[in-house]
Amino acid sequence: MRDITIDCTVFGFDNGSLEVLLVEHADGITKGEWALPGGWITEKEHIDDAAKRLLYNITGLDNIYLEQLKAFGAPDRYPLARVITVGYYALIKRADYNITAGFNASDAKWHRIDNIPKLAFDHNDILNFSIKQLRKNVRQAPIGFSLLPKKFTLLELMHLYEEILGYEMDKPNFRRKFLKMGLLKPLPEKQENVSHRAAQLYEFDMKIYEKLTDKGFSFEF
Repeated sequence: MRDITIDCTVFGFDNGSLEVLLVEHADGITKGEWALPGGWITEKEHIDDAAKRLLYNITGLDNIYLEQLKAFGAPDRYPLARVITVGYYALIKRADYNITAGFNASDAKWHRIDNIPKLAFDHNDILNFSIKQLRKNVRQAPIGFSLLPKKFTLLELMHLYEEILGYEMDKPNFRRKFLKMGLLKPLPEKQENVSHRAAQLYEFDMKIYEKLTDKGFSFEF
């Protein structure tokens, strides 16, 4: 089946910045251009399996959760034929994975979401849709925590939400609202090896979240 492709938006969070993984095409009509990792599915392949295969072959990423976004099918999105692509997105902790360009990619790099180059085909549109979906989902579920280390400070958590939602937050108000949710477990330890006053460390409490979601809970800031 040469009329269906897969394209994956992979978000990572590092040093206070939300970034997306892009690859440079090594051949074809978009040689030298940056794009989201993806490619063609095979005739007897499930699209979810195709997404995992392509992401692994192109970037080396394996065993990550991919969520399907939607199909993108503008008639002119691919210049040589009528091609529909199925978009996926994922959130990963950058420190847990090594990125290696392969298959049809000559390079693979992380790019800040506020500094994205012109991408191949309609990949800028797919990325923008992915960001909107991420901003929607982060208010409805604790997906942002998959980008943080297991132990984190409230300031790190606030910076993550600022990066995803795209605006600055009031620190005292964020602290008060988030602690009121009861979703964080304070730990008997603080930051180490920092030049400033060491901050309290927290963990996310999934059991409390599951109880709250049964009651129709959602994040509000």
